[in-house]
Amino acid sequence: MKRSFIISALTFCIKNPKAIFLALLLGGLFYSYEVFIARDTMSFQGIPIAMQNTPSTYTRIFRNSAYMVGYSDLKGNPLWVVYKLTPADENAAHLKRPDGFHSDWRNMGLVTSSDYTNSGYDRGHMAPNHAIALLYGKEAQYETFLMTNITPQKPSLNQKLWEHLEAMELEVFAPKFKTLWVYAGPLFDQKVTRLKSSYFVEIPDAFYKIYVGIEESGEIKSLAVIVPQNAKANDRLEHYVVSIDEVERRSGFDFLHELDDTIENTLEKKIDIKSWF
Repeated sequence: MKRSFIISALTFCIKNPKAIFLALLLGGLFYSYEVFIARDTMSFQGIPIAMQNTPSTYTRIFRNSAYMVGYSDLKGNPLWVVYKLTPADENAAHLKRPDGFHSDWRNMGLVTSSDYTNSGYDRGHMAPNHAIALLYGKEAQYETFLMTNITPQKPSLNQKLWEHLEAMELEVFAPKFKTLWVYAGPLFDQKVTRLKSSYFVEIPDAFYKIYVGIEESGEIKSLAVIVPQNAKANDRLEHYVVSIDEVERRSGFDFLHELDDTIENTLEKKIDIKSWF
């Protein structure tokens, strides 16, 4: 059966060279648009790149309506997501939360919602449901429930401090700027621990967020936090503020690498709490 299929395919190619050429041309145009145009519009000053090419930092990039993700098949986690926030319209409709999480065909269904069942961990969003829904609509909200946007978070973190941070970025941080870019992802230590319910999903030790605010004048301000899995619900977020350099060191990714080197170095070293809290 395989042999007959191969023969049929070869015969079709020989008889229809123009169709094959057209398919390759369209495929090449789509790939070029995706890589060189579309992705650049969904990140600020460069898509995050691994500082060392290792299996642990290898990602496949998936572009969605309102956020982009660098996904690790090895870890079963998004290693980074990036999305853009603007001041929310007070009259915008509040959409109902979707009724469940969904596998992502681009992940070939390797990670599903059931992998988290009885694991002791929540399905933690990296690109947030509420802010994306409010600013970008129902389809974009649905995409935040794809499993390629999900990482294991302890319920005490996901439902408390992380949720508070998501509310802060929408209600406090975004109104301070013309545009607010957000990068988020999990962090792992050397010891690999996976969900007891799924070998495909590695459990992070902490999570980061990087905020890059663009003011009306064009001035750029930044803030970064690293929040551990065991963070307490009543912890102050200011206690977890770090430099972007520290996030890069622990994540293995280079952010904002297309900025002028002088500006990048200043932003990534600086810890500026007063401009944000």
